[in-house]
Amino acid sequence: MASIMVRALLVLSIFQFLPKVGDELDEAMRERMRLYAEETTQLRLLEQRSQEQSSSAWGALLFAALQHWQFWAVAEVSLLLFGLCWQLRKRSHQPESSCEEERSGSSTEDEEKERKGQDSDDEGHLVMLIAKRIRGARKGAAYKRQVAEDLVSDLLGVFQARLANSFFPVLGPAIGVGSAFEGWNPRGHDLVYHLLVPLKPPRGHSFQLELGTAEEMPAKNCVRVQLECTCMRDQCVENMLCFVHQPEEALRRNQDSSLLSSLCTGIYLDAQKIARWFQTLVSSAWGEMTQWHHYSMKLLPSRHSCKLQLRNASRRFLVVEVMFGVQQGDSDIFLSSQATEAIFTPDTTWAETYAVAEAKFFRHMAKQVPQDTFHLKCLQLCAGILVGTSFSTYTLKTVVMHLLNTIPLESWRRKEFLLRLQDIMWYLRSSLEEKRLDHFFFGNENMPEDIILPPSFQAAEPLNLFQCLVQDPAAHATALRELEELQDRLTRLLFYGV
Repeated sequence: MASIMVRALLVLSIFQFLPKVGDELDEAMRERMRLYAEETTQLRLLEQRSQEQSSSAWGALLFAALQHWQFWAVAEVSLLLFGLCWQLRKRSHQPESSCEEERSGSSTEDEEKERKGQDSDDEGHLVMLIAKRIRGARKGAAYKRQVAEDLVSDLLGVFQARLANSFFPVLGPAIGVGSAFEGWNPRGHDLVYHLLVPLKPPRGHSFQLELGTAEEMPAKNCVRVQLECTCMRDQCVENMLCFVHQPEEALRRNQDSSLLSSLCTGIYLDAQKIARWFQTLVSSAWGEMTQWHHYSMKLLPSRHSCKLQLRNASRRFLVVEVMFGVQQGDSDIFLSSQATEAIFTPDTTWAETYAVAEAKFFRHMAKQVPQDTFHLKCLQLCAGILVGTSFSTYTLKTVVMHLLNTIPLESWRRKEFLLRLQDIMWYLRSSLEEKRLDHFFFGNENMPEDIILPPSFQAAEPLNLFQCLVQDPAAHATALRELEELQDRLTRLLFYGV
């Protein structure tokens, strides 16, 4: 109990007295880490001495330690710790529930790593309690990810066989993207598993990307479909006609499978027509799927994607959303059919998406970090408190990606979990005060080599995600007030779990 009291005082100081800084990240962080190490050493010396002395001597030492904080903070911490200890005792006697999916796979790899890395101190118990809460929102996530991937992979296998001799787009292997596949989604059971299916042109066609400028909101990105001569290239294909030199005969013979006539508006690829075409394929192929015996499937309304709701015999739901993308060269940047939210765009306008590059970044980090690393749990915890504020989860995700590239990876272990939460909130405050948060993929020289970006990204000036705050002082003031609320929410969540 004494150890929890001393360490909790340090935790409260992190969130109640969060510094408002404007210096550079590395210098401020080193100074903060030095002060943190000194305070931790002093508190541990107090703890050791307390174990050797009587209860009355411990009271004197505790009183001396408490003098470093204001009196009201001591009273609040005492109440918080009483609630924390009560929750620890209560939860230790409650049996854990499990879902049908988890019984098929025993414990997850993350849980095994956490058990191996357990500390014996009371701060470790506090962090493990936090991890348990977060884990409750991730139950069955690994199993459901596998179900979503297998489902879409099987569907694509059926479609590829059907479309082998057609002039419809060639469907590439699906790529899992978004927080559900990156491992930090805070929403729990109502996850949507997003997969992006790359589209490649069929023979006799090519895709030409017409990219808008960064100043355009939204950027007018289009995919132009061009016909190519196949007279010499496809002589091995029996009765192959050239759309360029024999257009009338080729179109007449392949009228039902013409890309330009069925999936384009004019000469541009139409995202809505692509989505409807894919939805029709799913409906017609569902009876051939092995999943047909285990799930009932319902197509949910979606304008530019294919959203599937699966329900098993136990009436548990799984929602899978298939989006479509056209790759920019050989890079990890795509033009996506998923339109920008709250902005009406023509069906021939495709949004630039960095989701594939982001998923690769988190997979890269998973290979580099130590076993007991908590960077995903930090992001999940912070993203979960954003409800009702103007902050987006993408903002927090960008902050954490910048910090992962700045703070040594070994410093994201469980024992430094609370310090990393402080760094996330500090970075967000510093960015708000400066009205600047750089996009992670533009002009970033510290990029993992396995992430492939277009040359224009590497030479580009950093893109400010907070540019709207520069132009709107009222929005900036609101964001600063909401940041204070976020800090209060995080403190309550750490101690009360609410």
